[in-house]
Amino acid sequence: MTEKKIRVLVAKPGLDGHDRGAKVVARALRDAGMEVIYTGLRQTPEMIAEAALQEDVDVVGLSILSGAHIALAPRILELLKANGQGHVKVFIGGIIPDEDAPKLKEMGIAGVYGPGASTEQIITKIREAVAA
Repeated sequence: MTEKKIRVLVAKPGLDGHDRGAKVVARALRDAGMEVIYTGLRQTPEMIAEAALQEDVDVVGLSILSGAHIALAPRILELLKANGQGHVKVFIGGIIPDEDAPKLKEMGIAGVYGPGASTEQIITKIREAVAA
Protein backbone atom coordinates (compact mmCIF):
# COMPACT_ATOMS: atom_id res chain seq x y z
CA MET A 1 0.00 0.00 0.00
CA THR A 2 1.47 3.34 -0.99
CA GLU A 3 1.37 6.48 1.09
CA LYS A 4 -0.91 9.28 -0.15
CA LYS A 5 1.11 11.95 -1.93
CA ILE A 6 1.07 15.43 -0.46
CA ARG A 7 -0.66 17.82 -2.86
CA VAL A 8 0.86 21.32 -2.98
CA LEU A 9 -0.44 24.37 -4.81
CA VAL A 10 2.36 26.85 -5.58
CA ALA A 11 1.05 30.32 -6.30
CA LYS A 12 2.37 33.79 -7.12
CA PRO A 13 -0.15 36.29 -5.70
CA GLY A 14 -0.15 39.95 -6.55
CA LEU A 15 1.66 41.87 -9.24
CA ASP A 16 5.09 40.31 -8.79
CA GLY A 17 6.37 39.02 -12.12
CA HIS A 18 9.37 36.98 -10.97
CA ASP A 19 8.81 33.26 -10.53
CA ARG A 20 12.21 31.56 -10.70
CA GLY A 21 12.23 30.85 -6.95
CA ALA A 22 8.70 29.45 -7.06
CA LYS A 23 9.68 27.15 -9.92
CA VAL A 24 12.80 25.96 -8.10
CA VAL A 25 10.76 25.11 -5.00
CA ALA A 26 8.00 23.49 -7.07
CA ARG A 27 10.52 21.25 -8.79
CA ALA A 28 12.17 20.29 -5.47
CA LEU A 29 8.77 19.39 -4.01
CA ARG A 30 7.95 17.31 -7.07
CA ASP A 31 11.33 15.57 -6.89
CA ALA A 32 10.57 14.80 -3.23
CA GLY A 33 7.46 12.89 -4.31
CA MET A 34 4.79 15.54 -3.84
CA GLU A 35 2.13 16.40 -6.38
CA VAL A 36 2.64 20.04 -7.35
CA ILE A 37 0.19 22.36 -9.07
CA TYR A 38 1.70 25.68 -10.19
CA THR A 39 -0.84 28.43 -10.88
CA GLY A 40 1.47 30.89 -12.61
CA LEU A 41 1.98 34.61 -12.16
CA ARG A 42 -0.32 37.39 -10.97
CA GLN A 43 -2.93 35.35 -9.13
CA THR A 44 -5.56 37.01 -6.95
CA PRO A 45 -6.32 35.59 -3.50
CA GLU A 46 -9.69 34.46 -4.89
CA MET A 47 -8.02 32.59 -7.75
CA ILE A 48 -5.61 30.89 -5.35
CA ALA A 49 -8.35 29.82 -2.92
CA GLU A 50 -10.49 28.51 -5.79
CA ALA A 51 -7.57 26.54 -7.24
CA ALA A 52 -6.79 25.10 -3.78
CA LEU A 53 -10.41 23.97 -3.48
CA GLN A 54 -10.60 22.53 -7.00
CA GLU A 55 -7.29 20.70 -6.67
CA ASP A 56 -8.04 19.44 -3.12
CA VAL A 57 -4.58 20.37 -1.87
CA ASP A 58 -2.97 19.79 1.51
CA VAL A 59 -0.63 22.78 1.25
CA VAL A 60 -0.56 26.19 -0.41
CA GLY A 61 2.88 27.68 -1.03
CA LEU A 62 2.93 31.39 -1.75
CA SER A 63 5.88 33.12 -3.38
CA ILE A 64 5.77 36.85 -2.72
CA LEU A 65 8.56 39.21 -3.69
CA SER A 66 6.50 42.39 -3.92
CA GLY A 67 6.24 43.21 -0.22
CA ALA A 68 2.47 42.65 -0.17
CA HIS A 69 2.61 39.56 2.08
CA ILE A 70 0.94 41.28 5.06
CA ALA A 71 -2.00 42.31 2.86
CA LEU A 72 -2.31 39.11 0.80
CA ALA A 73 -1.76 36.37 3.41
CA PRO A 74 -4.77 37.12 5.65
CA ARG A 75 -7.11 37.33 2.66
CA ILE A 76 -5.93 33.97 1.33
CA LEU A 77 -6.29 32.38 4.79
CA GLU A 78 -9.78 33.88 5.12
CA LEU A 79 -10.87 32.54 1.72
CA LEU A 80 -9.50 29.07 2.46
CA LYS A 81 -11.46 28.96 5.72
CA ALA A 82 -14.60 30.17 3.93
CA ASN A 83 -14.17 27.28 1.48
CA GLY A 84 -13.98 24.78 4.36
CA GLN A 85 -10.21 24.42 3.92
CA GLY A 86 -9.02 25.68 7.27
CA HIS A 87 -6.91 22.51 7.50
CA VAL A 88 -4.79 23.48 4.48
CA LYS A 89 -1.30 24.52 5.57
CA VAL A 90 -0.01 27.77 4.04
CA PHE A 91 3.68 28.54 3.59
CA ILE A 92 5.21 31.77 2.31
CA GLY A 93 8.55 32.30 0.64
CA GLY A 94 10.14 35.36 -0.86
CA ILE A 95 11.40 38.70 0.33
CA ILE A 96 9.94 38.72 3.84
CA PRO A 97 11.47 41.07 6.44
CA ASP A 98 12.47 39.23 9.63
CA GLU A 99 10.09 41.36 11.70
CA ASP A 100 7.11 40.23 9.58
CA ALA A 101 7.66 36.48 10.10
CA PRO A 102 6.11 36.41 13.61
CA LYS A 103 3.10 38.41 12.38
CA LEU A 104 2.55 35.95 9.54
CA LYS A 105 2.82 32.95 11.86
CA GLU A 106 0.30 34.56 14.26
CA MET A 107 -2.10 34.84 11.31
CA GLY A 108 -1.78 31.10 10.73
CA ILE A 109 1.04 30.80 8.21
CA ALA A 110 2.81 27.47 8.82
CA GLY A 111 6.25 28.55 7.61
CA VAL A 112 8.09 31.62 6.32
CA TYR A 113 11.17 31.30 4.11
CA GLY A 114 13.47 33.94 2.72
CA PRO A 115 16.30 33.93 0.21
CA GLY A 116 18.77 31.15 0.90
CA ALA A 117 16.30 28.81 2.60
CA SER A 118 17.13 25.23 1.69
CA THR A 119 14.63 23.19 -0.26
CA GLU A 120 15.30 20.29 2.14
CA GLN A 121 14.17 22.47 5.04
CA ILE A 122 10.98 23.42 3.17
CA ILE A 123 10.26 19.79 2.25
CA THR A 124 10.76 18.64 5.84
CA LYS A 125 8.52 21.36 7.28
CA ILE A 126 5.75 20.62 4.76
CA ARG A 127 5.84 16.91 5.61
CA GLU A 128 5.76 17.70 9.34
CA ALA A 129 2.88 20.17 8.97
CA VAL A 130 0.76 17.77 6.91
CA ALA A 131 1.45 14.87 9.28
CA ALA A 132 0.44 16.92 12.36
